[in-house]
Amino acid sequence: MSETTDDRLLDGRVIVRQPVNGYRAAVDPVLLAAAVRATSGQKVLDAGCGTGAAMFCLAARVPGLAITGLEIQQSYAVLAGEGIALNKLSETFIAVGDIARPPPDMTEAFDIVLTNPPYGDAGTPPPGASLAVAHMEGEIDVAAWIKGCLFCLRPKGRLVMIHRADRLSDVLAALSLYRCGDIRILPVFPKVGAPARRVIIDAGKDRRSPDTLLPGLVLHEEGGAYTAAAENVLRRAHALAAA
Repeated sequence: MSETTDDRLLDGRVIVRQPVNGYRAAVDPVLLAAAVRATSGQKVLDAGCGTGAAMFCLAARVPGLAITGLEIQQSYAVLAGEGIALNKLSETFIAVGDIARPPPDMTEAFDIVLTNPPYGDAGTPPPGASLAVAHMEGEIDVAAWIKGCLFCLRPKGRLVMIHRADRLSDVLAALSLYRCGDIRILPVFPKVGAPARRVIIDAGKDRRSPDTLLPGLVLHEEGGAYTAAAENVLRRAHALAAA
């Protein structure tokens, strides 16, 4: 990844160093970070952190977190490490590893795990090996991904993930299989009247409380501009209203 750019998120609060040709952060990691209900002093894992966009956005909103990023691709992990320096995050670290087989020292080590997993499950993979790994499920499906995240999560901790809305049933089935409860679901709509394309799920490990379907976030006005609510999240570093 010889060609990279330093791109800014949250109206310049965050710098992400990412490849010109490869996975590049869009709005999903920013939305994910905004949905995490974290408090200073907690330990947080970003599973499949890529170049670090979600973890950097979370750190910008909630100071004092001890954040670790786990990334399977060495090249992206290197860029995430450089991003740590660019954002001056002294309590943030990067580990190279596979969430399907997390390092032993990550066993029940974190209060919160956030994750923006690969979404693709069919069709032609994107060009380039690294981009395909970032986008396609490959050998690890959503259930195995969730299992790995929960392995790293302390009892009663929270798993927060963003995924495609049409995969919600798969996500909920896996969360039920691994005894998660108090599941909060926030749909993300591209515009008013359109079906949700993303859902953000906040689930409690070893919890039994009822699930909650939250009011959704609408991203765009009819003319294409961001809504005021989306502006607050994507540019002003606000938490999502339900977070």
